[in-house]
Amino acid sequence: MQLVKTTRDTLLRPLQIVSGIVERRHTMPILANILIRKDGENVSFLSTDTEVQITTHANIGAGPEVEGTTVAARKLLDILRALPESGDVTMTLLNKRLTVQSGKSRFALQTLAAEEFPTVSVADTFNASVTLPQKTLKHLFNMVHFSMAQQDIRYYLNGLLLVLDGRNVIAVATDGHRLAFCQVETEQEFTRQEVIIPRKTIIELQRLLEENDEPVQLDIAASQVKLTFADIELVSKLVEGKFPDYTRVIPKGYNNDFTIGRDELLRSLQRAAIMTSDKFKGVRCIITPGSMKISSTNADQEEAVEELEIDYGGDSVDIGFNVTYLLDVLNNLKCDQVNIALGDSNSSALISIPDNADFKYVVMPMRI
Repeated sequence: MQLVKTTRDTLLRPLQIVSGIVERRHTMPILANILIRKDGENVSFLSTDTEVQITTHANIGAGPEVEGTTVAARKLLDILRALPESGDVTMTLLNKRLTVQSGKSRFALQTLAAEEFPTVSVADTFNASVTLPQKTLKHLFNMVHFSMAQQDIRYYLNGLLLVLDGRNVIAVATDGHRLAFCQVETEQEFTRQEVIIPRKTIIELQRLLEENDEPVQLDIAASQVKLTFADIELVSKLVEGKFPDYTRVIPKGYNNDFTIGRDELLRSLQRAAIMTSDKFKGVRCIITPGSMKISSTNADQEEAVEELEIDYGGDSVDIGFNVTYLLDVLNNLKCDQVNIALGDSNSSALISIPDNADFKYVVMPMRI
């Protein structure tokens, strides 16, 4: 029975949307597949790893029949990418085999029954809902994502804290060594709500969200979040646990602060980082009135020294940082200037954007 008849690009787009979360190796072999359901002209594509589930639709069905099957996601994607761009593609299901045909190319793929595919059950009720432009939500995630922990034993750090509070939507991420905070104001009013969205979900949303004003609806349930935008529905489990109180981590009342060109500081740190080793990424920063001196050394007694002129009249501060944490934030920001506020050599540094209270980045010092 013919499932789909369309152009190669029209079929490729929904497959690319859902295939990002498909694991090549999984304890359940069927999870390497995607679920394709046809109901007349409407064809839905669904993938899941049991934690995250993505569904999208396309009007590319052939014939009025209702049918469903599952097929290896990566193989199907690789086949379509290798086919000529302008060609027509048909997909036919017969005797548990899916045949993909385009021109004189034909591929027969094994399938598994649609009934065996484990889908994530979507929550019946949601506690809160927010609608934002796609580019706003993408901006929130982009500003903090690099601070998320990776495979930390404190599992609640392996994700992003999303907070609805008053009129603000806030995103916070930390790995215990640095913390990034970003907020946007909306037209809606919320009762305070906090959820931790898993790292994998955030990375997938960064890929799927576009830089446009089209709306994305975000619904929050007790243990689940659902995002609906364009023709995509993404459902994700939430991370359980108590996220650290970020308001206590962000320093207030620092008097030693200065503004410096982001690109100038970034390039100096990149040069100083050359002399650091894989095991030790420390750089020493000596801030004195009018000057910032950055130095790094390694086990071979090699040294790099950078000096920058700054408009600063505060106390002298001698402080060390992991250079990677500084490079991450400077590479991620797009502004011309950054503001750096310091306490003493044992206190965290606060990096922000001048005249903008919506972004804050806190980085812990390290002993050099």
